Amino acid sequence: MEMNFEGQVSPRLREGIKNYLIDIDGTITDDVPNEQPERMIHSKPYPDARDTINHWFEQGHKICFFTSRTEDLRKITEEWLDRNGFKYHSILFGKPRGGNYHWIDNHTVRATQYLGKFTEFVEKQVTVDVFKD
Repeated sequence: MEMNFEGQVSPRLREGIKNYLIDIDGTITDDVPNEQPERMIHSKPYPDARDTINHWFEQGHKICFFTSRTEDLRKITEEWLDRNGFKYHSILFGKPRGGNYHWIDNHTVRATQYLGKFTEFVEKQVTVDVFKD
């Protein structure tokens, strides 16, 4: 069973399974603005992105591309992901543009800024903003 609803208001993924929300432009391929969809068709994937994401998929993690691309670019986006061999479960369109995200949620949220290379994660202690007790 992938999700456990027992005693929960919201479902929980089973132990050890992550729900990856992965940006597209500037993260798995070159940063292409919505205003230039013709470039999206021909952009090349970052080689380590596909391998790492597909590995996570094979491990049972949930892969959701979360993009600032607009819904009218769904067909181009799905065709590009499929043609370039990305495995995924879903795509969410309409992420706010402009970056500097500060995500507030009732679930645990972890964020990793893409800095040029996809690899497995390592644990590191960092400072984060939290709500005052």
